[in-house]
Amino acid sequence: MDFKLTQEQQIFYDSIRKFALSELAEGAIARANAKEYPWDVARKFAGMGLLGIAFPEKDGGAGGSLVDSVLAIRAVAEVCPKSGDVIQAGNFGPIRTFVEYATAEQKARFLPDILAGKALISLGMSEPEAGSAVTELMTSLTPDGDGWRLNGTKIFGTNSVEAGVYLVYARFGPGTNGIGSVLVERGMEGFTIGKASDFMNGESWSTLFFDNVFIPKKNVLLGEGGFKKQISGFNVERLGNSARAVAVGRHAFNLAREHALVRKQFGRPLAEFQGLQWKFADMELKLSGAELLLMRAAVNAQDAPNGLPSAQDTALAKLACNEAGFFAANEAVQIMGGLGFSEESTAQYCLRRTRGWMIAGGSLEILRNRIAEGIFERRFDQRRRGDK
Repeated sequence: MDFKLTQEQQIFYDSIRKFALSELAEGAIARANAKEYPWDVARKFAGMGLLGIAFPEKDGGAGGSLVDSVLAIRAVAEVCPKSGDVIQAGNFGPIRTFVEYATAEQKARFLPDILAGKALISLGMSEPEAGSAVTELMTSLTPDGDGWRLNGTKIFGTNSVEAGVYLVYARFGPGTNGIGSVLVERGMEGFTIGKASDFMNGESWSTLFFDNVFIPKKNVLLGEGGFKKQISGFNVERLGNSARAVAVGRHAFNLAREHALVRKQFGRPLAEFQGLQWKFADMELKLSGAELLLMRAAVNAQDAPNGLPSAQDTALAKLACNEAGFFAANEAVQIMGGLGFSEESTAQYCLRRTRGWMIAGGSLEILRNRIAEGIFERRFDQRRRGDK
């Protein structure tokens, strides 16, 4: 079994990392401390073909692979953590589901600006009473002439403050099979974007209110029965989450390593103290193992009939990457002391970001449930007995 990148993959990774070191490293701290989405970075990445890496060329993408997308996010986030968000937004999450299932007309309307780094698409999935139990969502669609009327509320959406279009999970009818998705455009009558709220990691989100919003048929992405397709596409989002988590953990590891080599206490460098050496050994073990699980999930997806990663591979990769990234960032802050805890370093930012990814895109508990289902080859219903 070959664990090495191909020559082409290595060149691809090295070229992006070289760009990141020369163009993004210097401003990494300022970007981490800024709330604004880095539109300037998005436009640069668009010019380099790093938005839509694995999308078909006919859709404006680069025609690459999921492995390429993972390598890109790692190469960027290992140098500038916040800039990794741009690769995520342009390759993973709702945009991937959109490209997978959108009509040619829908793609023509929305993709050019998104792939040019001028616009964002956000996901409307979580609700006040439907988080991990997403099938319990209440946002609903009722028929109205040549379209539908949308009513409900969504929360916690990444890029919900800045997005121009929202991929919204909604209920066409009862049960899981009644769930599909529609495209809601900023400015539609009855669509209100609430005030911006902040997460602990500095990201902002807005509550989305849908009050009898008219959704024309041309804005339906997946109708009734589309839920399973949406969730299978969501596995790709989880790999983007995984890639950022382990890459940001690696960024923190590198900061701590450099600090340990130059910082002296009691007359010698920190790197010479056995207690800290063990911390670095544990960090390397966890990060390296997580990176292998991530790459396995991405490589296996290439051989899958639908080109998507399996739920089991994805759950294992995300769990490992989330825990390894947070562990490395937490240890890096401890090793760097006051500097690591200060906004003068990105170490504390890495700690806050990796903590959030342990919740977003599938909590660690939900991932463990999913892994157990794969082990026992059966589904375990988490609902109370008698609930439908």
